[in-house]
Amino acid sequence: MLAPRPLVTLLLVTLASSVGCAKSTGPDTPPDPDDAPLPNSLDINTWTQAERVARFPKFDSIFPSQVVRRGGAVRDLPAGTPLPFGADGERALRDFIATQGVSGLLVLQDGRIRLERYALGQTASSRWTSFSVAKSLTSILVGAALRDGSITSLDAPITNYITELRGSAYEGVTVRHLITMTSGVAWNEDYSDPNSDIRRFIQYKPVPGLDANVGFVRTLPREAPPGTRWKYKTPETNLLGTLLIAATRKPLGTYLSEKIWAPYGMDRDATWLQDHVGHAQGGCCLQATLRDFGRIGQFVLDGARVNGQSIVPVGWIETSTRKQWDIGVPGRGYGYQWWTTDAGPFEARGVYGQLIHVDPARRLVVVILGSWLSPTAADSDQQQRNLITSLGAALDAEAAGR
Repeated sequence: MLAPRPLVTLLLVTLASSVGCAKSTGPDTPPDPDDAPLPNSLDINTWTQAERVARFPKFDSIFPSQVVRRGGAVRDLPAGTPLPFGADGERALRDFIATQGVSGLLVLQDGRIRLERYALGQTASSRWTSFSVAKSLTSILVGAALRDGSITSLDAPITNYITELRGSAYEGVTVRHLITMTSGVAWNEDYSDPNSDIRRFIQYKPVPGLDANVGFVRTLPREAPPGTRWKYKTPETNLLGTLLIAATRKPLGTYLSEKIWAPYGMDRDATWLQDHVGHAQGGCCLQATLRDFGRIGQFVLDGARVNGQSIVPVGWIETSTRKQWDIGVPGRGYGYQWWTTDAGPFEARGVYGQLIHVDPARRLVVVILGSWLSPTAADSDQQQRNLITSLGAALDAEAAGR
């Protein structure tokens, strides 16, 4: 399940508050802004499909971002046996890629590449934006900060770290409430409602020197006691990012580089969109290659370990990828910024079809990047799930035939 249009970060924080700021230098080779001129509209939902396909790989040339540095060594993703699709399966796969706006598809099993396809002009060295897939990375970094002691406890009040929220509806809200999206603070993310919070946020003019998310959400009322109601709210994952910055005293991109990107062996620098005060947005928009997104899935599948040592507390991955809250969809739930299933697989998901699917039982990671025709297209979502089911069935049949 995708939450209704979780484009808060991109539309409201990064776009509304940071246009006109100096852009970052991009990964490896600085991006040329002339390659991706500033759109006439900053609302991604108003872009044509051709505009999205052209701009999703170039967010860090359009919008301010910070670099997430790679390290010196690259973790190999060796070739595995190609998936046994057959002629009919190959035709169905080509049709899926063409009709679903797929720019990249990667299937890893036991860390080996069993399927890799590119389209829409993308290659193995191309970056693509993650949208809300970034939320799951922010969750891992919260675990890392807990293990490091930078965050004292999941039950610590967030006002210990974001002091500007003292006296607001976030008084009494803990890190656990933020990471499970159960703060109880009111939020309406309905783009069709002109009076919704999301639409008001679009018009919000950030306070100079104050994190844009903090400045807006501290005006919101409470609608339920903390820890009693789940509601998808991208600004609250952005607050997790702000909290991490305060707790670690490092830019979010730097902390990601130090904990995962460099030591685990990502192939290319990534970039992370930031607001007008230079805060990367925890809820959205990390730009990386298809294979590096695959390495993220493999990193989690292997227990978030670097050189054999976990960077998160014991049990963190198992807990964060297991249902913590019901979301009203049978068999599915929400963990610590991961979409969960009762069957075991879990996912990082972003609008317009971004996906990291992790299946521990099959030792499987599936990454899909692309541009659906609409943010949360129900038919495209089902087509994506059908593909995942087909991949699982093909692997099961292969295993049974050995």
